Amino acid sequence: MIIAIDGPAGSGKSTVAKLVAEKLGFHYLDTGAMYRAVAFRALVDGVRLTDEERVGLIAENCEVSFAHDEGEALPTRVFIDGQDVTAAIRAPQVDDAVSAVASLQRVRAAMVKQQRRIGAQDDIVIEGRDIGTVVFPDAELKVFLTASPEERSRRRAAQQAAQGVLVDPAGVRDAIDKRDLADSTRQIAPLTPAPDARVIDTTGLSLDEVVARVVAYIEVWRP
Repeated sequence: MIIAIDGPAGSGKSTVAKLVAEKLGFHYLDTGAMYRAVAFRALVDGVRLTDEERVGLIAENCEVSFAHDEGEALPTRVFIDGQDVTAAIRAPQVDDAVSAVASLQRVRAAMVKQQRRIGAQDDIVIEGRDIGTVVFPDAELKVFLTASPEERSRRRAAQQAAQGVLVDPAGVRDAIDKRDLADSTRQIAPLTPAPDARVIDTTGLSLDEVVARVVAYIEVWRP
């Protein structure tokens, strides 16, 4: 069974997907981390982010992989060609770069190929921005999480503060707004709910409440 969870930045989809996977014993795949890894490599290599030829070659020739700590169901580390980039891909510079990289057709084609290979292996929870519309349009359950821009900005600022990043609230909100515009207006796989997705507005909801709603949807599919 494939559970596709999509939504904009700060909607809570990564945390919710992880908790749902843990609760059900499914595997979890963070597709956003895959695009972030490619963006990180492009930045390190000094590649212009709009250069589809060079960024596309990075995506097509790299291997993004995940590792699990012993006894853990969820991946805890992210690698690109064997390099641990778990922390590096969450840096603000990568936040600013990932939309441009993810909008490139060659990059998306390369990552989707890897995602489908991983998704075919087991029961899995996958989160991103086009999982239910492009990557796995036949997923048994599709969920689209959203929240107000104010709530999403607050969450992202809290996340960065917890990582020791100096937070500028106005800058965080500006980054969220720019990311929303880029994701929703890109020509390739724009951010939008699948027609048959269950839409959950997480504003004002606790994590437990959101997870409970998703699990309730899943129970309908279980034999």
